[in-house]
Amino acid sequence: MADQSTENKENDSFMLKVATFIVDRRNLFFLLFGIAIIFSVISMNWVSVENSMSAYLPHSTETRQGLERMEEQFITYGSAQVMVTNIPYQEAEKIADRLEALDTVIMLSFDNTEKHYNNFSALYDVTFGYEETDERALEALDQVKEMLSDYDIYVSTSMGDASAEQIASEMQVISVLVAVVVVTVLLLTSQTWAEVPVLLLTFIAAALITKGTNFFMGTISFVSNSVTIVLQLALSIDYAVIFCNRYKEEHQSLPIREADIMALSKAIPEISSSSLTTIGGLIAMMFMQFGIGSDMALCLIRAILLSLLAVFLLMPGLIMLFGNAMDKTHHKSFIPKIPFVGKFAYRTRYVMPLLFLLLIIGAYIVSSKCPYVYGYSMLETPVQSDAMIVDEMIKESFGSSNMVAMIVPAGSYEKEKLLLRDLDARPEVDYTMGLANTEAMDGYMLTDKLTAREFSELLELDYEVAEVLYMTYAVNDENYAKIVNGLSTYSVPLIDIFMFLYDEVTEGYVTLDDEMMETLEDAHSQMQIALDQLQGGEYSRMLVYLNLPEEGEETFAFLDEMHQMAGQYYEDATILIPGEATSQYDLYKTFQTDNTVVNVVSILAVLVVLLFTFMSAGMPVLLILIIQGAIWINFSFPAIQQKNLFFMSYLIVSSIQMGANIDYAIVISGRFMELKDKMSKRDAIIETMNFAFPTIVTSGSMLALAGIFIGMMSSDGAICGIGQCLGRGTIISIVIVMFVLPQILLLGEKIIDKTSFAVSIPLKLERVSGLMRIDGMVQGQINGTIIGEVHGLVRGDASLFVNMGRLEQREDDGSSLENLLQREGDGENEKQ
Repeated sequence: MADQSTENKENDSFMLKVATFIVDRRNLFFLLFGIAIIFSVISMNWVSVENSMSAYLPHSTETRQGLERMEEQFITYGSAQVMVTNIPYQEAEKIADRLEALDTVIMLSFDNTEKHYNNFSALYDVTFGYEETDERALEALDQVKEMLSDYDIYVSTSMGDASAEQIASEMQVISVLVAVVVVTVLLLTSQTWAEVPVLLLTFIAAALITKGTNFFMGTISFVSNSVTIVLQLALSIDYAVIFCNRYKEEHQSLPIREADIMALSKAIPEISSSSLTTIGGLIAMMFMQFGIGSDMALCLIRAILLSLLAVFLLMPGLIMLFGNAMDKTHHKSFIPKIPFVGKFAYRTRYVMPLLFLLLIIGAYIVSSKCPYVYGYSMLETPVQSDAMIVDEMIKESFGSSNMVAMIVPAGSYEKEKLLLRDLDARPEVDYTMGLANTEAMDGYMLTDKLTAREFSELLELDYEVAEVLYMTYAVNDENYAKIVNGLSTYSVPLIDIFMFLYDEVTEGYVTLDDEMMETLEDAHSQMQIALDQLQGGEYSRMLVYLNLPEEGEETFAFLDEMHQMAGQYYEDATILIPGEATSQYDLYKTFQTDNTVVNVVSILAVLVVLLFTFMSAGMPVLLILIIQGAIWINFSFPAIQQKNLFFMSYLIVSSIQMGANIDYAIVISGRFMELKDKMSKRDAIIETMNFAFPTIVTSGSMLALAGIFIGMMSSDGAICGIGQCLGRGTIISIVIVMFVLPQILLLGEKIIDKTSFAVSIPLKLERVSGLMRIDGMVQGQINGTIIGEVHGLVRGDASLFVNMGRLEQREDDGSSLENLLQREGDGENEKQ
């Protein structure tokens, strides 16, 4: 007992020294935080944001490999779909001519089919002469918009960051609303008006530094960039609230400085322990194959750690600054006592656990049928972005397009031709586009083989010139047999001989008249564009437009069939089919693993923290069952409503809900276990719920409302889903820990005690009479029963267990206790 007491005293002494240093060196920490905030305001502009989901797919996925190969082998030109409404067809043709005449437009698709003209609306597929990442492509698009400014036009393009800008704008509005909610909640739950600015300044500092340190990660996802600050507020504000409440409790008997130091020494281990469950839940996201999970986990964990630093290092100094104001602005608490909840729990302790068990079994079955989707095409959001509105208008008039690219080894135009023919024959395929089925002129495809005579007739070129050209090509191709055996039957793909002729003319080996030169240059320009997009040094690309939705079992099955079809012509070769449909197929496959991993890791991480928190095997299992049940109930709603849910929303929210919402259950469980042996079970649960309600309503309402606002006001399917599920899940968790957990604790507290593995150290019963000094946690009798933390002198009879601290017998000279206490205080001052 003496060893444990000594160890506790040493720990307490160390924490007091740390707390004293922080409080007394507060100006140093003000300076450090001021520098960090100024740096963060500047550095937050250095952060690079990735707006593509596919960038976070594992490197082993087909989409990631396909995108990397396309970037290496091909050029993707900037393009846009331009819809002009309320015009007759004749006017649409004139607009097409004007667009085609622009120097920046290298390709225009428009005809009188329903794919391009329908319901007095025209749809132009415009390709610009710059890569899609080139700023000049956006400038060219602006030129088109300006030229058509007199018409009703709608533009759909993947160029630029219009969607990212809209998300950022939405999150700014959401952040303001959440800030209003936070201030309102803090005002309603505070006991002094002046504590509100202390809490807000602490959080603002943490939020700014979090935003500014994002650049250390290099690039973060648009999801993390959008929701980290809002979730940081909702997840970590209760750390500041816990410290503030500790201070107010200590300040009842101690002056401001001493109360600040004592509160901080007690709050550091308490808050650090509380944060571990949240961090444990977030760590689970780092095990996802889908990289956005790891990206978001790192952002949120860093945000929570920075919030802890702000609470531990900045807030004590702010309390010293606002301490007098806090003393002068006390007001009546607006949070009522809720004894009816505890009474209800005691009366229904045999009923609610059984009903809850039946409920979560049903919720598990229903939630397993949740309709997950892996792309945005099948998602509905309460708010639609401008881009979504335009895409919907185009879809209504001209239908949707689902394009995938097929990348095969280059070198055989014949194989490409046969493969394209096979694909075009399938009902799942609308049409295909490749070098082998793209018309060059007069019915010839780009890869059709022509003899010298056919080529001369096609271009109206002298046969002798064509013959010399073919001979030179054969020599260049090291095909000497054709020269020996005669060139009459020697045929060369049209695109190859055309490009060779252009090179010969450019180098001055062949001379053509002006008219022929103009024809050659026009043809070369179009063929070069085709080559840039469809043929690389080692691979060829074919575009396949499907008559299938972007995702679904039929689509995923046909993607597998496409691999089999290509495999007939390219044995043992790696065939890649990147596209939106493939991306969603890859996400579907990663979800099957990520779902299991995230659930298991989040439960294990939280379980470990709870085991060491409660030193019991029964309590962690009980609390995890409560929150896991809330998660199952949460994701039963989309299943019942048959409302599609983006898969990532489930993975992220289930981790956050497990890590953050379990804190509410810990508050109730910890308090009840403290009180259950000191009073009747009925009184203990009533007192527990009265104690826990302010904490739960403060942090719970913030997290729930933050989620609701994100869900109601974001146009992005992933972010919207996170908000909706987080808001709903937090409310469900609050209801369950308030109206189900108390009954389970009442019914299972004996099981919890029996599964405890805390080491029981025998306590020595101290019997003392006369004058004594008591410092520490004691339990027993002093001419009556006492339990609690005592610091003072006692004259009388005492029979006490000293749980922590010391009890010393003193010599009694008969002086009054007031004089003896004053004498001790003077002695302590002389030592200092």
